[in-house]
Amino acid sequence: MEYLTHLLEQYGYAVLFTALWLEMLALPLPGEFLMSYAGLIVYQGHLTWLTSIVVAGLGVCLGMTSSYWIGYRLGRPFFEKHGRRIHLGPDKLDRVSGWFQRYGNKLLIIAYFIPGVRHITGYFSGITRLPFRKYAAFAYPGAIIWVTVFITLGKLLGPKWELYHHTINRYMLTFGIITAVGFMLIYLYRTYKERIKK
Repeated sequence: MEYLTHLLEQYGYAVLFTALWLEMLALPLPGEFLMSYAGLIVYQGHLTWLTSIVVAGLGVCLGMTSSYWIGYRLGRPFFEKHGRRIHLGPDKLDRVSGWFQRYGNKLLIIAYFIPGVRHITGYFSGITRLPFRKYAAFAYPGAIIWVTVFITLGKLLGPKWELYHHTINRYMLTFGIITAVGFMLIYLYRTYKERIKK
């Protein structure tokens, strides 16, 4: 962990982008921790808030796009045979399938706030041939919400960030769901505004 924070302090945006891209490919990297720490560096004046969000969002979106197309190209038979090696075995695929049936594409937004789930939603969406435009319409805004929340928290808390980091993680899922629901309501209103008026 110290090594990652040192790299982030030294190379800033490049490390933030690369780490989040790789995390979305299911590599074991602490995304929330790095974004919160980036927020602390923003507080210290070494990075800018908006640029950090844009760079982190691009890294997450690239990772989600990469995982989607890997899942799309390799297909379910590959993951059923070899998925256990990268924690994407049939049992996990079935579990995510159940979540998608329950929550629909909204899961793509909420999943970012659920460790272990966000890493496989891209692969799963590709495996199940979810149309890419529909996938991107939910996955990309979710990425921006996720990175904005954690970078902003790090910036607002400043030096107190490390004291509150573990407590904050407990409440992030609830906050993420509320944020996602709010986003969905705005999205639905804008999409069906004319029908609602009629």
